Amino acid sequence: MSDDSRPSRMDAQPGGPVAVVIPAAGRGVRLGPGAPKALRALNGTPMLIHAVRAMAASRAVSLVVVVAPPDGAAEVKTLLDAHALPGGTPSGGWGGTDFLVVPGGDSRQESVKLGLDALPPGYDIVLVHDAARPLVPVDTVDAVIEAVRDGARAVVPALPLADTVKQVEPAAVPGEPEPVVATPDRARLRAVQTPQGFDRATLTRAHETVTENVTDDASMVEQLGERVVAVPGHEEAFKVTRPLDLVLAEAVLARRRLNDGF
Repeated sequence: MSDDSRPSRMDAQPGGPVAVVIPAAGRGVRLGPGAPKALRALNGTPMLIHAVRAMAASRAVSLVVVVAPPDGAAEVKTLLDAHALPGGTPSGGWGGTDFLVVPGGDSRQESVKLGLDALPPGYDIVLVHDAARPLVPVDTVDAVIEAVRDGARAVVPALPLADTVKQVEPAAVPGEPEPVVATPDRARLRAVQTPQGFDRATLTRAHETVTENVTDDASMVEQLGERVVAVPGHEEAFKVTRPLDLVLAEAVLARRRLNDGF
């Protein structure tokens, strides 16, 4: 069957098509000077490209909206075009998943809102994914989507904590000893990852009304009083923040190439 005769992902998927917003406007100062974090090379390819590929690997995802640095939308569009796969529309595609690039704002929250505003009608499920989590497996992406399709308004992938966690009184001077004030029950704590999945109307309402105490998009939905649920995350969905994370990510890619021909 030729590509032209295949149903589009929007038509083929039960429960409606899924869009992904990837905020990639941050500078990534903890990785040191140079290109924005999302454009840093991982195995010779920018992390952003790995992140888009991870989202496009899900057959449910029809559209990826990349929110670029305010002055870097053209550069990001050129980058995505150069790595696009056959099967998309003339605007750019990744094997049937289309993409858009829009300029971002001064904060992650503002950038996600700009990405939401750029979504065409018809996408009732939206994922928000960190460009700095380039190696999330497709099974995790699909688990988040399935939970939203099953009726959850907001879904986060999450992992149990391996370490004991202490609540402290922050030191007035960085590096000084900090008094421990509590030891939370580790069994009730989770480390949250992305992509986070949402009913589009709920996420839009959150971005229109919540402006304070924002740590991630799910926390905004929590502030609306809506229920957020967690599904199992994956150890390879870690966030690349520091130089050591790049070393770990390279090791994961090397193992994938060896085991799966990735």
